[in-house]
Amino acid sequence: MTRAADAAQDGRSREVRRVLMLMLGVSLVLVAAKTAAGLISGSLAVLGGAFDSGLDVLTTLVAITLARVAGQEPDEQHPYGHEKFEALGALAMVAFLSITVYELVRTALGRIGGDGGERVDTGLGAGVMAVSLVIGIVASEYERRRGMALQSELLLADAAHLRADVYVTLAVLVGLLLTRFGWRSGDAWTTLLVAILITRTGFHILRETIPVLVDEAAVEATEIRRMAEAMDGVDAAYDVRSRGRREGARFAELTIAVRSGLDIEEAHEIADLVEDEVRRRLGARRVVVHVEPRSAAPARVLEGPAE
Repeated sequence: MTRAADAAQDGRSREVRRVLMLMLGVSLVLVAAKTAAGLISGSLAVLGGAFDSGLDVLTTLVAITLARVAGQEPDEQHPYGHEKFEALGALAMVAFLSITVYELVRTALGRIGGDGGERVDTGLGAGVMAVSLVIGIVASEYERRRGMALQSELLLADAAHLRADVYVTLAVLVGLLLTRFGWRSGDAWTTLLVAILITRTGFHILRETIPVLVDEAAVEATEIRRMAEAMDGVDAAYDVRSRGRREGARFAELTIAVRSGLDIEEAHEIADLVEDEVRRRLGARRVVVHVEPRSAAPARVLEGPAE
């Protein structure tokens, strides 16, 4: 990996942590505001929203820790780097989302099965939740955009969790308003809808994260093979493998067949050129090219269609 790539990776890691620290500050403000409003107004719904924002604080702290680990350079125990810790952090977000969904459904069903809940002073609670809603929308959208720009599974998962908090805040706000207008079980039904939306968010995180953890191919083998076979001196390319979804964290490995009779130095020069070309075009962190004489290549590779 070049010094420029090292510097870019380090800069990305610092930016991911900076965004997470900013989100931690936002979550702490929301927890303080909701807790104060819930205690003053006597609204259990608002206090429940404070609990959910408290989970945001916890998940962001976990994310900051994992982001620091993920930004470390490869070592003897982790020769491919530590980027998968970001994906593990995303899975932790799903676990916390599951806790949120469970609490929402349990509380909502309890209220539907009862009398719909107690009457509370909704004025202060509604005001705080409305402000919290706006802050949450702005913060989650900012983190989502930064996550896409940095291709960070961790930021995208944390943004999804913060967006889930927005749904919870909206449900509490709607419930307070419905309660004020006389429909005392309206907040419970709204909460069930929110639980479904949060569950959908969790499945989306899993869909994006699991391929990283199971080393799904980063690029079609055919595409890498064509890159290599377009280079001078390469008769065929095969045994192509790749992993890593983000540019700068991709790895690729392949074998090339070269003309029999080339000396070792000439063959390695061709391999070096292939490595540089594939790394550049894939945005890969590392590319390993094995060299074999044409006579050692499988006949199906030399004569058959591309993989």
